[in-house]
Amino acid sequence: MAREADEKTVLGSVWLRAEPGETRAPLSREDIVRTAIEMLDRDGLEKLSMRRMAAELGTAATSALYWRVANKNDLLELAVDSVLAGALAPADEGDWRDQLTTLARAAYEVLAEHQWAAQLLASHAGLGPNYQAYAERVLTILSAAGFKGVHLDAAVSAVIHYVVGAAVTDAAWTATVRRSGLGEREWSTAAGDQLGVGAATLAAYLSREDLAGPEARFLTGLRAILIGLRPRQLS
Repeated sequence: MAREADEKTVLGSVWLRAEPGETRAPLSREDIVRTAIEMLDRDGLEKLSMRRMAAELGTAATSALYWRVANKNDLLELAVDSVLAGALAPADEGDWRDQLTTLARAAYEVLAEHQWAAQLLASHAGLGPNYQAYAERVLTILSAAGFKGVHLDAAVSAVIHYVVGAAVTDAAWTATVRRSGLGEREWSTAAGDQLGVGAATLAAYLSREDLAGPEARFLTGLRAILIGLRPRQLS
């Protein structure tokens, strides 16, 4: 007989369960998530654990951690969606392509600031309220532009998948450099020989300040996608 699902982890997502009820625990879920984000920004995804979280919060708060958040996966879901609140930028100026550009840049910048969140998007995002609100804004803009039915769904996916894909790719490069223990330029020099790429070219590819860097490539690709989208039924 199949084991009965644990009510604390049923359906595989924190967003598909009710938040724990009232308690005398000294910390709220928001306090815990805020601390997790600070740790992730400081130490990276690989070093986060519930044990380290408990130590960061203090012995007196350990019980509050496990009362408010069942496990690490729940904590990561909460943290990802929390930082995505920064992607909900006002996007009322210009035509629909201008509005989508504003939203896409906002999400890309948030994920660049919190690259651990980009690493997690493949497995820990999509059901939270901020992600859902972001997708709804993209859908509303495209719907107002005349996209309908399956073509509306496809256009929403094209925009969001591009933003996520760009952020994930950038985060993967950054994670590789971080694991090496080298600075970006040092790594580019050492890795360039192995990859058959000039060190200056590789350094420019990785640098956000360079005209050939990730942000410039993102904006160029975004323009190409938005120009290609047309609010009409496709054959």
